[in-house]
Amino acid sequence: MGKKVKVIGVNMIPFTKPGAHEPYEVMAAKAVKGALEDAGIDYTEIQQAYASYIYGDSTCGQRALYRVGMTGIPIFNVNNNCSSGSTALFMARQAVESGAVECALAVGFEEMQPGALKTHWKDRTPPTEWLLDRLKVRWPDLPEAPSRAIRLFGGAAKEYLETYGANPDIFAKVSVKSRNHAIQNPYSLFSKPLTVEEVLNAPTLMPNMTRLMACPATCGAAAAIVCSEEFAKKHGISNTVEIVAQALATDTNVTHDKVINLVGADLTRRAAQQVYESAGIGPDEVDVVELHDCFTPSEVITYEGLGLCEEGGAEKFINDGDNTYGGKVVVNPSGGLMSKGHPIGATGLAQCTELVWQLRGQAQKRQVENARVALQHNVGLGGACVVTMYRLG
Repeated sequence: MGKKVKVIGVNMIPFTKPGAHEPYEVMAAKAVKGALEDAGIDYTEIQQAYASYIYGDSTCGQRALYRVGMTGIPIFNVNNNCSSGSTALFMARQAVESGAVECALAVGFEEMQPGALKTHWKDRTPPTEWLLDRLKVRWPDLPEAPSRAIRLFGGAAKEYLETYGANPDIFAKVSVKSRNHAIQNPYSLFSKPLTVEEVLNAPTLMPNMTRLMACPATCGAAAAIVCSEEFAKKHGISNTVEIVAQALATDTNVTHDKVINLVGADLTRRAAQQVYESAGIGPDEVDVVELHDCFTPSEVITYEGLGLCEEGGAEKFINDGDNTYGGKVVVNPSGGLMSKGHPIGATGLAQCTELVWQLRGQAQKRQVENARVALQHNVGLGGACVVTMYRLG
């Protein structure tokens, strides 16, 4: 058994639309300084740092952290597509758990461009090209889309509806739920309520998927500080949140057999299973979840991958209100990516921040009552999925 790992400091800055943001190094430094203040420690106590981003040159992590301090520590730059932030946290947690260090930092940041995600390196093989190849075999008549991600999640929505005979309005209902949560979150980009009709009548991206079922590109930063139990005691830090279990899964040959697996269903299932087994805590004991809802079909598929409902049971789960306050579990009390936006490198650490606030009872109007166990899900096409379980104390 490794050392227990505690989250002692978190912070995020409000995400903004591209063009309204500060430079990445400024955003990142603000997030880190806020996490240090939250933890009540100095930057000199940090022994390793992991910086996540996907749009930037090498050593952006150093450029950002040098604004906080130049202490000579190892700084690792992390790119794992949309799961980059959680991957940085995974590596920081692993360093502490192994005993290599007593205190580590994970910071994520991103400067995004407006519109759908684009390929920036057109002179080499796109890493997600194989996913499109599999999609074309399964659905050769699927229409084109502004991005690979839109096309893949559109294909996954089509497959899910056809497999389980669900009503297509479930994706719109998830958008409405997420926006209702976001209204209570001062860190949310959007605060206007939505109706199912508004979501369904928005401009179409793919069949059964409209613009209001897709998260916006945003810019921002978030950070988390993790340490050993001994470090926390030595520094008199008592308001801690434990990372009970964490798993990072990548693709297997099973990924080829279904479109929903191409967008992370099997990754999610395997990572979640590892976490539940390691923690000895099942999905029925989870109080609050922050999951990766880059598109609302992703959220629907993830309910089942995380075991929050049975396979094919997402429609009933949604219609019964079991994904919100008063139901079985509150999913994305922050409003999720759908409402905060998705500055890729920062997303996983913003999820961590929200869940730590929830477990500490610091989430204000969106507080989940008596939250004691939290689950985080962050997936990146190409592919990786990180699932993390937290517990107060």
